[in-house]
Amino acid sequence: MASLRIAAACAAATLAGLSAGCSTAPAPRPHPQPAQDTNALTVMAEVALEKGDCRTAAQDYAAAASHGPVDLARRASQVAIACQDLPAAWQSAQRWRSLAPRDNEASLIYGTVALTLYHVPQARDALAPMIRGTDPKAERDELSLIQLLSDDPDIGATSTLEALGKTVDSHSSAVILTAFGALALEAYDFKLAQQRAQEVLARDPHSGSALRLLARVQVLQGDAAGAIATAKEAMRIDPDGSAFELADVLTGLDRLEEARQELERLRGAGVSPQEIDGRLALLAYQSGDIADAQRRFTDLVDRGEAAESALLYLGDIAARSGDPDTALTDYRQLSETPLALTAGTRAAGILLDQGKRSQALGVFDSYESEHPENAVDVALAKADLFADHGDASDGLAFITAALQQFPQHPRLEYERATLLERAGRVRESVQAFEQLLHERPGDPNLMNALGYTLADHRMQLSRAESLIRHALAATPDNPAVLDSLGWVRLRRGDPRAALPLLERAYRISRDPEIAAHWGEALWVSGDKTQARKVWADALAHNPDSQALKDTVHRLVPPGRS
Repeated sequence: MASLRIAAACAAATLAGLSAGCSTAPAPRPHPQPAQDTNALTVMAEVALEKGDCRTAAQDYAAAASHGPVDLARRASQVAIACQDLPAAWQSAQRWRSLAPRDNEASLIYGTVALTLYHVPQARDALAPMIRGTDPKAERDELSLIQLLSDDPDIGATSTLEALGKTVDSHSSAVILTAFGALALEAYDFKLAQQRAQEVLARDPHSGSALRLLARVQVLQGDAAGAIATAKEAMRIDPDGSAFELADVLTGLDRLEEARQELERLRGAGVSPQEIDGRLALLAYQSGDIADAQRRFTDLVDRGEAAESALLYLGDIAARSGDPDTALTDYRQLSETPLALTAGTRAAGILLDQGKRSQALGVFDSYESEHPENAVDVALAKADLFADHGDASDGLAFITAALQQFPQHPRLEYERATLLERAGRVRESVQAFEQLLHERPGDPNLMNALGYTLADHRMQLSRAESLIRHALAATPDNPAVLDSLGWVRLRRGDPRAALPLLERAYRISRDPEIAAHWGEALWVSGDKTQARKVWADALAHNPDSQALKDTVHRLVPPGRS
């Protein structure tokens, strides 16, 4: 969860200006009344830690901290965070902050746990004072906090922007304005992102970072001419920081051949040939030229450049080409790298396809034994993989077991609700999402998930649309929510209204499932030629998309695709 990552960052002193450090404190001394109970609970908690019983340790420490001094509350918060016990972390963090309301470290932990639970007002109260926005001396620490929150999958950019977005305005420093513009872009609020970029450029027309932000916004808004012009201006003003800007813009516009030509042009401009070759390999892969991509990625590995990501792509190419043994060899070479879980999950998928279930599980067990701090990520990857291979019930079992260890973990609870639907237990899925939304009112991800689930099963369509529209108000350019709104309009018999929503969603994300929906709306509205074109284009980029294949198979008569 977010607080775990921030605690780890504190331990590494990356938020030196915001906290006093997060090193593990020793067990506290006994505290007067109720000293005996507090001391006993503390001892029991430490014994539990020594035995590896993390959840009991977190709960005992939280109980002890409820009557103990500030050092004990601090220790209890750290233990609960390290154990990823969210209820205990929230209990301890509240106690810590109540005892030390001016302690930045206490506010930091309290705020991040609150935001993980989607207690946005409490998170804003604790974290907003840390974003002053006008003090250049504090910019580095403020940027670190923004990045940590937005990068965390249990919080994300939308919640971070909701909690902190009002701390800045046009008077804030250019660095902070640009950071919040990038945050708005990541939160799918393109209008706000553009506004922040323009505020910086009005103050400093030569800001390369603001120009790069504006170019990205224009790409996502579909303003090709504007994006290309802005990219060229960024390259002129800031040639070192923006060398690849035009290539990136062209790639974002899906003008891949022009992007390739631009990258080749950069060879004579003193730009890193390693980065050029890596981008060319990725372009070949994205454009479906698998042979060229394989050649380029192999060359990068042989030269020792970008070897980890290149190996992952080579494994994917081998798997796609029907060579599972080579794919497994490539994936196994990544077992000691940051890509280990991604590669291991793909290797486990191959093993499942071969009927080697125990070996597939062994891949996850081996990784988790080496990285126990990533147990939640392992459970999620394992559950998704088994569900993708037609065993949503096993996926549910993995998530249920993980929730016993990590209670109320937001991603695990969300995954459980999703897998209930995939297992055919639709009403239970709806009930699970309803309960989560009751606990996290206003959470746009949950509103969208519940709305989409209802719409997909033709249930309560009016309410489904209302939920989705409320989600869209919070994240107005989110392709997943735009897709949901288009889908519910299609379910309500209005394909014409669905079409622009689904097209816009696909242009932003290039997601194959959205392409399936867009093509279906075209098909239902009578434009079958365009539907086939949309599906063909999406399949060329995503040949393994089962959702896309299922839609085509369902709608297109055999032999007429």
